[in-house]
Amino acid sequence: MPEINIKNEPCSDGVAIVIFGVTGDLSRRKLMPGLYENAKSDRLPEPFYIIGFARRPWSHDKMRDVLRKGVMDYGRSQPIDEEVLNALLENAYYVESTFEDTQGYAQLDQVIQDIGVKNTLFYLSTPPSMYATIVKKIGQSELQRCPDGWRRIVVEKPFGRDLESARSLDRELHAVFDEDQIYRMDHYLGKETVQNILAFRFGNGIFEPLWNRKYIDHIQITMAETEGVGTRAGYYDKAGVVRDVFQNHLLQLLTLTAMEAPAVFKAKAVRDEKVKVLNSINNITSDIALKNTFRAQYVSGTIDGKRVKSYRDEPDVDPDSLTETYMAARLFVNNWRWAGVPFILRSGKRLPKRVTEIAIQFKQIPLSLFGQRNLAGEAPNVLVIRIQPNEGITLFLGAKVPGGVMKIEPVEMRFSYAEAFGGSPPEAYERLLLDSLMGDATLFTRSDEVEEAWRLAQGIIDAWEKQDLENLPVYEAGTQGPHGADDLMKNDGRRWRKI
Repeated sequence: MPEINIKNEPCSDGVAIVIFGVTGDLSRRKLMPGLYENAKSDRLPEPFYIIGFARRPWSHDKMRDVLRKGVMDYGRSQPIDEEVLNALLENAYYVESTFEDTQGYAQLDQVIQDIGVKNTLFYLSTPPSMYATIVKKIGQSELQRCPDGWRRIVVEKPFGRDLESARSLDRELHAVFDEDQIYRMDHYLGKETVQNILAFRFGNGIFEPLWNRKYIDHIQITMAETEGVGTRAGYYDKAGVVRDVFQNHLLQLLTLTAMEAPAVFKAKAVRDEKVKVLNSINNITSDIALKNTFRAQYVSGTIDGKRVKSYRDEPDVDPDSLTETYMAARLFVNNWRWAGVPFILRSGKRLPKRVTEIAIQFKQIPLSLFGQRNLAGEAPNVLVIRIQPNEGITLFLGAKVPGGVMKIEPVEMRFSYAEAFGGSPPEAYERLLLDSLMGDATLFTRSDEVEEAWRLAQGIIDAWEKQDLENLPVYEAGTQGPHGADDLMKNDGRRWRKI
């Protein structure tokens, strides 16, 4: 265990971030680069300390070297300013301990006292199975208490693997921390383009009047990946798409698209409106769930000219696995604004492109105005908010083709973040780390929101498990997905946007 030699300082209003599981990839790839970007922009509180907590026999210098390399390899703003990085790592210390060892938390407490800061942010960068253990040990050591400052905890998703485990985790957290101390991290909410959904909707008077059932036919939310399960097979084969992205990422995008304007852009007001959306979605269970969802699993195919193996042939995947790698779901937000408008969500692995987008399909004109078949059907008005990659917004319009014949074809009006603002937008972790340090919970999920999202996901999970299938429908890797998902759209006279 490395020796801690820190000069005892009087208590200051500085901040320490304690990263449980600092030896993992998340710290190296996301957390440290995010802290560096904030330090470079002079946004971190002063003084600022990093305390790593993990079981590997590292020294302070070893941890600093690993975190330094993480910034060098994954930092957004290259080249790296080594003066800024050195100053950040100078105040970085390591505590070697298992997550179960009470003595390790006593040593952590001593480090916090020795550096002399009032405020501490605990960050759980560990497997979810360790959340309850760490929280309980923090409570037993009374590390969550500080009469002269604040204590907060950041919990990475997933928040449970079903409704009951989510409730159990919530009870464990609230046994130690108050709700206003808990920051549940879904990194999708930190993406600039996700935040821009609200700015676009409520900051532009020409769109908000059209944002309702009178003018919108349906909304498609897509999260497509070209990759397979990779090194996450052990987790993924027990989770599937519904737990991995539907319960969190996809439903988050739905709430931001459908919510009413908050009275103020503050945490409680924004999160209240998001919860109202989830409350307005009826339980999707049993036959209703089976009618309004579709799941499938990828088999071998070709992506970018390379042959890839079937899901069941991936390392660490059960050869008889019934885990879905693709799902589509049709949901209805039953309120005055959205009654009757389907929100159709889909996500899958080994699809032809990596893309996350929200497509708002407006209703067509009711009559054929041009003396021939209604060509407006070939030029629908669609507003596409692209979350990743090539972040931006595209509006598809119908325009007359030059010439003597009245022919309408679709044209595009594009806005690109890179072209408008230069460079790539900030990483999600930059914003969310800073918000948690500053005490702004607007972009973090509240306990009732997590429970409502699991209510919807649990209904689907239960319906699927009762099917007792021997095999799932399949789709070839590199294709647009399973044909059964097409039927989900065709039955309503609609069709998927091409990925």
